[in-house]
Amino acid sequence: MSFDDLIDRRGSHCVKWDMMEDIYGVPTDTGLAMWVADMDFRPPQPVLDAVQGQVDHGIMGYFGDDSKYRAAIQWWMAERHGWQVEADHIFTTHGLVNGTAMCVDTFTSPGDGVVLFTPVYHAFAKVIKANGRRVVECEMVQANGRYEMDFDAYDAQMDGSERMVILCSPHNPGGRVWTKAELEGVAAFAKRHDLILVSDEIHHDLVMPGHTHIPMTHIEGIADRLVMMTATTKTFNIAGSHSGNVIIADPDLRAKFAARMAALGLSPNSFGLFMATAAYSPDGAAWVDGLVDYLDGNRRLFDAGVNAIPGLKSMALEATYLSWVDFEDTGMTREEFTRRVEKDACIAVNHGPTFGKGGDSWLRFNIATPRARVEEAVERLAKAFGDLQ
Repeated sequence: MSFDDLIDRRGSHCVKWDMMEDIYGVPTDTGLAMWVADMDFRPPQPVLDAVQGQVDHGIMGYFGDDSKYRAAIQWWMAERHGWQVEADHIFTTHGLVNGTAMCVDTFTSPGDGVVLFTPVYHAFAKVIKANGRRVVECEMVQANGRYEMDFDAYDAQMDGSERMVILCSPHNPGGRVWTKAELEGVAAFAKRHDLILVSDEIHHDLVMPGHTHIPMTHIEGIADRLVMMTATTKTFNIAGSHSGNVIIADPDLRAKFAARMAALGLSPNSFGLFMATAAYSPDGAAWVDGLVDYLDGNRRLFDAGVNAIPGLKSMALEATYLSWVDFEDTGMTREEFTRRVEKDACIAVNHGPTFGKGGDSWLRFNIATPRARVEEAVERLAKAFGDLQ
């Protein structure tokens, strides 16, 4: 199995490929799908074997005894992130959008403010609003071609009605791997304003060479207000399993979350548990190492091609497989550069404004696809903006 394998996902109920014409007007037969954050790669063989084992057994009953599943999570976090997790600190949700919504529901009340550092993953604002809470957008600043946080400005924004802050670490869509000093700044901000801190670390395994992810749990003095979120789904391309982990060390926060899970009758999908157990293994680790090397190659190719087009600038990607491209220097309106990408280049991408303040001149491109498609995307963009050459 190679990351270069071209797998046709059309007609498989794949939102990324089958829905791009309905949503973006990009023809399914000729378009390139570079929007939804899943990969066009098969997961590692142990994950496929775990699913096949259930099919071969033939009975899809209730899952019992999750000790191996919890042990696999513990092993992975210790081995890959230097993080010792207690088994009873782990909750399994239906993915991390559900995990985020559960945190908002459990730890805030209607009308409360929830802080986001924008631009940021659009589902955060969606679930905050759907829960009747208020989105507080703290816009990040660009410095030396990357996002940084201005806590003095954010302090001035707070009015005392805020109860939670959600951090995306590593950051989506900017691709930042936050430094220890930056994480300490977030922790201090949460403490100053008495905020629950939810750290979504779903991209923590997809870090480019030369960068090191630091789990927020490694920051001192924050455990009493910290909720950690991780998942196998982005790392191993099994988003359809809809499984994720909310990990809470503080006993009071943990009790509140457990009570809300029980009240809603939530329990995990057995397939997600089998897949995660298989993924969090030495074979899975070797596969991830190969994946990151491949994504790094895609990143280099895409950045070189995009940055060679006058007026286009991709933000340096430190983690994730989501390239954040700025079109401001084209001098075009958002409607015009988006039209060129979608209609002329026939590439479906995420629109910058959906990520909140600071996203107006940007588009997000998913480069987790065979390299031949990345090459084709670069060629199409160069042609679509050929008059700027």
